[in-house]
Order: sequence, then C-alpha cells, then structure tokens
Amino acid sequence: MRRLLYVPVIHVDSDLGSIAPAIDKRSTEICGREHWEKHKQVVTAFWNQIEKYFKKLNAGNLKIYQDGLMADGEHGQKIIEEGAQKGSRNYRIVLDLINRGGEIRKTEDIELLKEEYARILKLAQSKSLWERTTAYIGYRFRRDKIMENRDRFIANTINQTLKEGERGVLFIGAFHDVTPYLAEDIHVEEVKNPQKVRDYFRTLISGGDEKKFDELSKYLVQGLTNND
Repeated sequence: MRRLLYVPVIHVDSDLGSIAPAIDKRSTEICGREHWEKHKQVVTAFWNQIEKYFKKLNAGNLKIYQDGLMADGEHGQKIIEEGAQKGSRNYRIVLDLINRGGEIRKTEDIELLKEEYARILKLAQSKSLWERTTAYIGYRFRRDKIMENRDRFIANTINQTLKEGERGVLFIGAFHDVTPYLAEDIHVEEVKNPQKVRDYFRTLISGGDEKKFDELSKYLVQGLTNND
C-alpha cells in the first residue's frame, strides 16, 4: 500500500511573493479590515497546529510533494530554503522534514504555474472597474481548466513516483482537488479536511454567516492527532 498525507494549504503573504501587497489590499476591500485581520490570526494558529503535527512525525524517507514546486534535488531544496527564509510557514515545515530525512520531489508543471500566476497578478493589479471586470472574466474563463490541469499533473506525478510501501505528503492549496486523479491503491489521509477549509474561505469572503465563520475558524485552529 502507498500512503499519502494530504495537507490543504492556506497561503500567507510570504508565499505570494511580489503580488502579496496587491492581494492583501484587494482582500481587505472584499472582506473588510476586521474580518481580514481575524483571518490572519486564524491562519497563524492553523499553521501552528500543522507545524506541531509534523514535528512529531517520523520524516525518515518521507516523500514530499509541494504546491508550486517545479524542481527537486539541490535546485528544489534551494527554493524551499529561500521560501523558509522569507517567512513561509509551509516551507519552514518542509525544510524541517528535509533535514530529518524527507525527500522533496518535483510536483508541478512550470508552464501551468506561469499562466496562473500571470492571470492572478493581472487581476490583483487591475485599477479601474473595466480592468477588474475584464481581468476577472479572463481569469474565471481559464481558472477551472488550469486548476484541473495542475491537479491532474500533480496526481500523475505522485502516481508515477510514490512507490509501493512508501509514504508521501502533499502540501496543496485548499481549492485544489487532487484526490480524484490519484491511483486507487494510494491511501489518502487528510491532515485537515479540504472541504471545511474551502467552506471557511467562502464564508470569509461572503461575510454573511458569522456563526458558521466562527465554527470553521475553531476547526482550523484545533489540535491534530498524530498516529505515526
């Protein structure tokens, strides 16, 4: 049997590089400053729990697949180290796993990443209503297909490189859905429920149901049981 730990990732500013200020500004406009600041606190607590979970995990020979990682070996490790130095909680966890015996593997197709990044950047930096509208329409038109292509590529990579008896971990954005494309003999263990993470974001953006938002926030920050 092949095992895969599935971690739905919530990206922080340090993961977003040069587009982080634009994303933060636009998110504040959409969600409201109070909600957006509360969201940042929730995300910090979320990553605290994920970090505790993996600190207790035996990382020996663990195969690591990472959202956005288009290289392995020395190049891939350099990317992880640079991201960790810039403050990425995700990359700090991955770097710790590497230092304790884990192995990173190329996960993504660079051309698909370039296309999605360019569209997100255009959407985030649009100023006028017309620019925002046309950028959004263009992004929505291609977003689902790009996401599906990325998910299929990632799943195919795991199917081909995770060997019988091996254990891997996938750190992947919460709105991805890689599981349907994984081989049937790969046993997926969700570290956090991806659907609940997605519901949290939808509630955050809609700003409608405060009770549901609080319930989902509590789920995100609650402790994790490590059965390793």
